Amino acid sequence: MLKHDWTADSVLALLTSPWDELKAHAIEVHREYADSDVQQCELLSVKTGGCPEDCGYCSQSAHYKTPVRPEPLLSVETVAEKAKAAKERGATRFCLGAAWRDIPAENDPRFSRVLGMIKAVSSEGMEVCCTLGMATEGQLVKMKEAGLTAYNHNLDTSREFYPKIISTRTYDERLDTLKSARKAGVQLCCGGILGMGETERDRADMLATLGQMNPHPESVPINLLVPIDGTPLEEGQGVTFEKFLRTVATARIVMPKSRVRLSAGRNTLTAEQQLQCFEVGANSIFVGEKLLTADNVDLPDDRALLALAAEQATR
Repeated sequence: MLKHDWTADSVLALLTSPWDELKAHAIEVHREYADSDVQQCELLSVKTGGCPEDCGYCSQSAHYKTPVRPEPLLSVETVAEKAKAAKERGATRFCLGAAWRDIPAENDPRFSRVLGMIKAVSSEGMEVCCTLGMATEGQLVKMKEAGLTAYNHNLDTSREFYPKIISTRTYDERLDTLKSARKAGVQLCCGGILGMGETERDRADMLATLGQMNPHPESVPINLLVPIDGTPLEEGQGVTFEKFLRTVATARIVMPKSRVRLSAGRNTLTAEQQLQCFEVGANSIFVGEKLLTADNVDLPDDRALLALAAEQATR
């Protein structure tokens, strides 16, 4: 049943319930509400590195010495070619990411170029998602007019744990951008990262915050921390697969109609583990060589995985 009065306590009770009960509940909700197909998305970094934010997990932060080197904003033509190739590989959603704190002002040539990118991807008949930093309602209206489907702005973790990961922006600033996207009529793509040292209650609190949104985010990416050399989280805290699977199942119950997307760190999961995630509620993945700057799963492996997922869905 769709509801929007989730609390951290009620979500935590789900998250820590006996596995057989949680699994059965998630499967039931998944079959009743969610699409059983696995949507393929590709994510392209259109402006890499040099970000002024200090997110403790990020390879693109200017605060840390990481292997990533800054690269300027791509051309519209390059993005159009990448989107066309992604469509030919089976992706139906193309995501554009830029290492900015805020989207450039509406009178900035870079904003005009972003609008051109959105139009180019949309003209391919693909869903268009952008993750470009904080945004105003006015910017998002113009992006929607250009063909934007969704805006990604992850909460990352709970409100309480958030300041231990990021100090250059607040949790409320994240929520403000999400509210602006809703006011502009743009879908939300919003999730978090597991394995940064957060507690189960932090994960429950994050899911409860998402579950309180009305409507729920249409897309909920669940990321595993990818430890990056030079960042404060380079050693990583990690999380067991059981806890990750429980989070996927709980996300499905809390947000029955959302696309629950296996995102960063998916390349550390076996095919069997990913199939378990699909069974309890995940119904979207990022495909392609890279997720911004992180390695992803090889294309042949994903094709084999999706064939197994389709077979599993018919049982």
